[in-house]
Amino acid sequence: MRTGVSLAALIALLLVGPSLQAKTFKLYYLGGQSNMDGFGYVRELPETLQGPVKGAWIFHGNTSPDGSDVDGRGQWTELRPGHGTGFTSDGKANTRSDRIGIELTFARRLREREPQAHIAIIKYSRGGTSIDVGAASTFGSWDPDYSTGNGVNQYDHFLATVRNALSVSDIDGDGEADTLIPSGIVWMQGESDAAHGQEIAKRYESNLKRLMDLIRAAFRVDDLPVAIGRISDSGRDADGKIWDHGSIVRDAQAAFTRKDVSAALVTTTDGYSYSDNWHYDTAGYIDLGKQFADALARLRE
Repeated sequence: MRTGVSLAALIALLLVGPSLQAKTFKLYYLGGQSNMDGFGYVRELPETLQGPVKGAWIFHGNTSPDGSDVDGRGQWTELRPGHGTGFTSDGKANTRSDRIGIELTFARRLREREPQAHIAIIKYSRGGTSIDVGAASTFGSWDPDYSTGNGVNQYDHFLATVRNALSVSDIDGDGEADTLIPSGIVWMQGESDAAHGQEIAKRYESNLKRLMDLIRAAFRVDDLPVAIGRISDSGRDADGKIWDHGSIVRDAQAAFTRKDVSAALVTTTDGYSYSDNWHYDTAGYIDLGKQFADALARLRE
């Protein structure tokens, strides 16, 4: 009786086997409003940031307004420039924009810290959105109980994005199912809640806590590390303040991170320049991604 494998089977194993490697990815969620969308310009990136980020993959959920059909369409692709404002996806193909957010340098810094780590990013954000329903305006609210039109809100779009992303077992397309380990949340938001009245701003701490608890629950990790970006102000308004109640929201962000042992506050935003009244310039996004990665790393130390 013959034992072992045939020559044909051995050749097939040698050709195919090495490329079929299941990987474990550290999974991060990036969310918030327009300064998470990202208004940096691809054309202003240094050459070292122009190419793909090796070892990092992203599922960028298509952004949609409240009251629209539940969306969250996207496609896992290797991370490269073009995931800033203007990015779209129909679930079959991604259309990258000429803008960038924090994702590029966030992933690169994580890889610098752990060169052998594989990084997976789920991004869903929408400019102008608030947490508080009283500040939703025409942009939308992250409050899961907020209902307008058909009852769909930003939290619904977020959940759909996560569901769509996690329904893919092989995110890097190498033929083997991958393992995704939730490893952190990055949240850049609060400007809209600071622009619609003092009472809304005063509710920000409790609103933020509830939302972060719900996002953690969506990833099934109660103490999932959270990095919060402190909102800042360009001062380009008649009274010197774009966000009239920004100081209240900033204090709320600090209070949340002080009380939550698995949360950190990134404050370097105060030193960034702006490309317009509301958004950081390209250099700001480049630095902010690094700061968020470092903040999450410190939480794990």
